[in-house]
Order: sequence, then structure tokens, then C-alpha cells
Amino acid sequence: MNPRHHSPSRSILALVLACVFALTGCSSDEDEYGIRGPLQQSDLALSSSGTGTPGLSTSVSGASTEVWAARNNWSDTSSSAARAAGLAWQANSGLNWEQKYNAWIRAMEKTAVHDGYGETFRISNPQGKKIDVPYLECAELALMMRAVFASWYELPFFLEAKDSDGTRVFLGHFGFRTTSGRYKNTPNFKTRYNDYSHLSNADALGTWPSDSRLRGRNLYNRSGPDDINLFLGPDAGAGWYFDELLLNKRVGHFLLLLLPYFGSANLADDSNAYHATPESLRPGDILIKRWQRRGIGHVMLVKDVHQRPQGKMAAELSSGSMPRRQAVWESQAASKMLFTNKFTGGEGENHKGERYVNLGGGMKRFLIAEVNGGKWRNRVLPSDLNTYLRWSNRTDRAARPARFAELLVEVPPEEMRDELLAIIESKREHLRNYPASCSARIAREAAFDELYELLEDKFDMSVDEVDGEYRILEDYVFAELVYDRSKTCCWNSTNSAMFDVIMSYNLRLQEEAANCAFPAVFKATDGGYSVFEQHAQTMGLGNQWAPWNDDESCPQAGTLNDEEERHGWTPYCEVADTINGDDPTAISGDDPYEVNDRREQAFVLGAGSHSGAAIATGDDDWFAFTPLTGSTVRVSIQFEHRAGDLDMQMFRGATQVDRSNSTRDTETVDTIYDGVEPISVRVYGYEQATGPYQITVTTEGGVDLGDPCNDNNETMDDAFELDAGVYNGLRICNDDTDWFRIHATVGAGTLRIEFNNAQGNLDLELYRSNGELIGSSTGNGNAESIESGVGVRFLKVFGRSGAIADYTLRIAQD
Repeated sequence: MNPRHHSPSRSILALVLACVFALTGCSSDEDEYGIRGPLQQSDLALSSSGTGTPGLSTSVSGASTEVWAARNNWSDTSSSAARAAGLAWQANSGLNWEQKYNAWIRAMEKTAVHDGYGETFRISNPQGKKIDVPYLECAELALMMRAVFASWYELPFFLEAKDSDGTRVFLGHFGFRTTSGRYKNTPNFKTRYNDYSHLSNADALGTWPSDSRLRGRNLYNRSGPDDINLFLGPDAGAGWYFDELLLNKRVGHFLLLLLPYFGSANLADDSNAYHATPESLRPGDILIKRWQRRGIGHVMLVKDVHQRPQGKMAAELSSGSMPRRQAVWESQAASKMLFTNKFTGGEGENHKGERYVNLGGGMKRFLIAEVNGGKWRNRVLPSDLNTYLRWSNRTDRAARPARFAELLVEVPPEEMRDELLAIIESKREHLRNYPASCSARIAREAAFDELYELLEDKFDMSVDEVDGEYRILEDYVFAELVYDRSKTCCWNSTNSAMFDVIMSYNLRLQEEAANCAFPAVFKATDGGYSVFEQHAQTMGLGNQWAPWNDDESCPQAGTLNDEEERHGWTPYCEVADTINGDDPTAISGDDPYEVNDRREQAFVLGAGSHSGAAIATGDDDWFAFTPLTGSTVRVSIQFEHRAGDLDMQMFRGATQVDRSNSTRDTETVDTIYDGVEPISVRVYGYEQATGPYQITVTTEGGVDLGDPCNDNNETMDDAFELDAGVYNGLRICNDDTDWFRIHATVGAGTLRIEFNNAQGNLDLELYRSNGELIGSSTGNGNAESIESGVGVRFLKVFGRSGAIADYTLRIAQD
């Protein structure tokens, strides 16, 4: 399976998901470091000359909290360290360290995103390693790039915030400190962790030193790790990545604390980054979107800038997102739309009447740290003072989006339209995996606003015509919500199965309506989501409907009824016929397996070869499988590559587990089915390729439990042998008892059955191999479970008082 770059026109993820800053410490309780709540903006402004307020004594140099020694300064061009060759510059380059940072950012090469569409980039370190960018949120990417560069070249790194008590907190090469000492219980990095920077490049690359403590750590996420870098390994979280990238392990431990505590709101703070003129744009700058004062925002790294004739520029942005992902490298067209967006500190107001220019968004640049009067402070690099826009200069700051519209190269209207439609589709795809995402809804509607304006101006199309041609039912179901008045917006742990439930409910509404039914918006109503939860039960997906959870800081958690934003679209029932034609569930398709253009429409295939499938222009084909638990599922497609290059992805639920995108006439993907999440594959054309193909499904191994009412496992001696996994399609029938022998290799874990109590009440008993009863579960709910110890165990499932019911058996290892 050969990696390959995908066409930017199909991989746009611009107007990307917003990042919610400072996820650590979201409650009022103190965390393991004694910190309560997120770190906040400092509220300290720069002077008219671009200097910050001195805060931290230089006497902290060499302290136990130090992460690295700051022996160089950002403006230096003449010292021996400054004259040496480096990552992206020759010896005696004459560049200062800020210019070298810009050159390093620009020099990093593109590569394909590991588990999705689009392109990202590889990070190069001074030892010669090149590693694909890790899974990060948006502000985390910008902060990591700046911090690791500063650490490699012993440059000062200085950020400032205040905590929930109003204490000034300083974060940088000196660790986490206040004016009086170490901040709370944050680590003594110098004395606690190792630094191998003294090794020569040859010695380091010969046997790269490792820190097992760092390697086993993840970035904070209340819902569980979302920073796994699968291109390094199945358990390679951020700590693992930093261990591979950095010789100074202190820096890795520092980043694991810095990144979750510090976010877009802190970069919007002028104490850490200053507003710069559009004409001075360069790689390494950041672009910040802020559409409200607290919480949500988005940070993008300026990856590349090219000067064009007649004073024009071409710029490209890159950004991580939430949930964490590899940074996506945006096209010039998508980047221009972001630079000219009103949320980047432009003209206009949000729904609260707050001017966007007052929220801190726009083009910014990291301040550099210097010593002043024996204290560290941040300031604008003296050679860049002519690029500095003071906070008080609201007129020029608010004018930047319009100025970028003039400076950045023109994009043909057809290309801009296609970019906007790709953005919209990328937001829909994100919602198919995370249906509660308010940031994706916001970004989708922002793209539609630009589409309305573009198509009216260049194609003479009205809003009604645009919606009739480009809207789909999903847009109305996942309507934009007011972020800080909707509890759904705090819920990051929704999944693709929930999307299927929500859309199934809405499709049923349309099918049952005499003419057209107003879509049921996925939002909190009367404090919950009962209509969708109930529908999940009827679909047999009740166990995949996740309960609401405040996965991020959520002041609106007590909201009973989420509030929808004011919609500028045409109401659904006025364009339903245009959107759907005669069938509200239909999407274009003409082969025997259509309609299967989306995951929720996947055509279920059995084992064997299946002919007649074809990829048309703009078409995706989805197929689903229900193999035996424990079996290996292998799917291949056969086609003529020279006629059109087809590719394939395999998913467990919404998670990609395999991909095949070679340049041969066959693509193959496989996985072992654990019974937990459905298996599906997506077949698609590379760069809009089309053509017919044959698809072949093979399965090997697995556990076949046979006819549930004629299974012959009614006694302990006839028990079926099972390993850990999920077993569906089981049933207690008339005068029936099911026995299962749990292998000793499973070890300690939980044995659980799930069923509909209204259909019949089932119970459990657990025995040792000598017939001794260990425990039982005889509740009155929709599930029974028993904790099992190590060793062979026998599980008995039976109906209370002769009850009959279908059930699912889950055998989980601790």
C-alpha cells in the first residue's frame, strides 16, 4: 500500500474546526498540579513602542524548573551560533533567528495526511530526522513549532497568562513560574527529566535516547486520548512523538503541560503575540479567528508565502483542530478565504453586539523575549517595529481582511466556488463522525455565506437557487447553534453511529409526511435528546448512543433548550423537491449497489466477488459487512488503472483502520473484526477518476454461533468457547439456556449482556469449571453484568420465568 499525495481540490479542510482553548482544568477542582481552571488572558497591553510589562526575574536562570538554557537572542546575526548553517539556511546567512524560524517553517515539505484526505507536512529537526506533523489542536500546533525551535537553538521562550486567582503566570524556557517561584506543583524540569542534547548527531541517530515516562504520556482530553499518531504506532500519543523528535526530554514534558493549558485565547492576548500589517506577512505568522470573547477560536499557522507580480502575494495556511488531527495544508484559494474572513478581526459584530476587531483575532506574530532591568519581558523585534499594529489602532486592524482581499492573488470564480463546496462537504463529513460539533456547523454556514455572495455576484444566482442546488437534508438537521447558549456544543464524544440514528429518524419523518416535514434538528430539547435516543433503541443501536457529556468547559451545561442561530437559508420544505427530486433519501447513482454514496447508505455485502460496481464523477461507493466476531475481513477491488485510478479505505465505525492507494490494478484492505463497531469500506476515484470495478470480500476464521434457537449449548458440557469480543444476534428461545466457556487467556474482565427488558428479562450466572457458582446478575434493567476473575469461567444466560429475548454478549478484558 503506497502512500500518495491527494489532490488539494478534493482535500480542502479550510474554515476548519475551531479549537476550544485550555481544556485542562475545566472544573472548579484542582488538578494534579494544584491548578484550578484554565489559564486566562493576561489583560496586559503592549506599549506604543511594542514592549511588554517586565515580569520574571532573570535570576531564574539555571533554576530547577528550567527546561533549557536561553544562551542566544532572537535578533542576533553575528555570533558563532548565528553564523552556523542550520535547518533551512546556509552558514553566514546574515539572518536573525526570527528569519531563520520563518525559513524553517517554509522549508518543511508536503506529505499526505496519514488517515484522511489532504496534505500535511514533515517536521525536520537539527539531527536530520523528518517526522510527519503530529495530531494536535490548532493553537497547539503553533505553540509546539515555536517552542521546539527555540529549545533547539537555546533561544528565550516567554509566554504569559493569569490563573483563576488573578496570579501572573509565566511559561517558557524557565518552566512554569510566578514572580515568587515555581507555579503550583508544576515539574522541576531540570532536575526531574533528562537532556541528551550533548550527543553528536551521529551518536544520537545511531541509538536515539528514549524516555519511557515521556513516551507513555498523552495530551489531556477529558473524553480519552485523541492524540494517537498512528503513523508511529497504535499507542503513539504526543509524548511518544516528542520522545522521537527531541533529544531534550524536558522539552517534551514541558509541551505536554503547556499545550493543553494554553490556547487560542492566550495567543489572541497581546502579551504573547502582536498584530502585524498584511504587507509584512511571512511564514511562521499566525492567523486567529475569534467570533466571541471567551472559549472558541481557531489558530492557523502561515506555512508559505510567495511574492507575485504587481505587489500581489500567494499564501498558504496549515492548522490542527479539535478533535486533534494532523495539520491540514490549505490551498491558496482556501487560505485567501480565511484571510478575508470577518472573524479574523475584521468589520462587523457577533450576535452579542461585540465588534470582531475587539476580540483579538487577525494576523499576529510571536513576540520575542528580552531582558530589561533584570527581568524578562516580551516585545516586538526591533527590526519589525514598522510592521507593528497597536491594539488601539482599531481602524487599521479591522481593515486587514479587506486589505488581504487586495493583496492575495485573484482566484477564478469557478475555482472559488469549488473550494467553498469542498469546504462545505468537509464540514458535513466531520459532522458525520462528530454530529454534535458546533464548530463544524459554524464553519459550514460561514462557507455558505461566502458561496451566496460569490454566486450572486459572479453567477447571478439567488439564495433560493443556491440552496436548491447545493443544500442537502443534513444541513438542516445539523443546523447552526448559538455556541454559548447550547449545551450540545460542549459534547465532543458523539460518533458516526449516532449520526446514522439522527439521519434515519429524519428520513423516516420525510417518508411518513404527506408532503414535507420540517427536519428534527439535532440539539438539546427539554434538556436532552430523547427522540433520537429512542430511535437508536428501535434501530438496535442503543448501546452506541453516547450519553451527553461536557467534554470541554461548559458554562451552558444547564441549558434546557439549545438556541439556533438566525438562519439565512431557504427553509427546507421550500427547496426539498429541488434537493431530493422525487425521493428525499436519494442521491445520484446508477450501479446495482446505489444509492451508497455515504457511510449511512452503505450497501451490505456478503463474502464472494461482486460485479457491476462503478465510480462516476463526484461519486463515492460505501459497502458494509457483518462478519463473524474474530474473523479477518479482506476486501479487494479489481479495475484497469490506466482507465482510472481507484482507491479504497476501510473503517471500524468512523475510524480508518486501513487504506490502499497504490498505482496497480488492485487495491486491498483488511482488518480483524472484534464485533464492537461496524466494518465499512469506501471506494473512490483519485483526482476524480471514474470507472467500473469488481469488489471481492473474503473472511477467515471467527466464531459462528449458528441458529440461536438451535444452538445446542444448553448445558455446561456443551458450552461454546469464546474469547474477548462482542457477539451479536444471540437469543434465548422457548425452554432455552445458553452456556459459554470463557477462555483462561481472556483474564479478568467484565461479562455483560444487553437486551430489551420489555421483550423479556434475562439473567446471568457465572461458574467455575468444577460447577461452583461464583456470582449472578439478576437486575430488572436492559443489561446484566458480572466481573470475572482470571481462569476458565462458564457463563449461563437464561430467561427469568421462561422469558424470551434477543441479546448481545460482551466479553471485555480489564
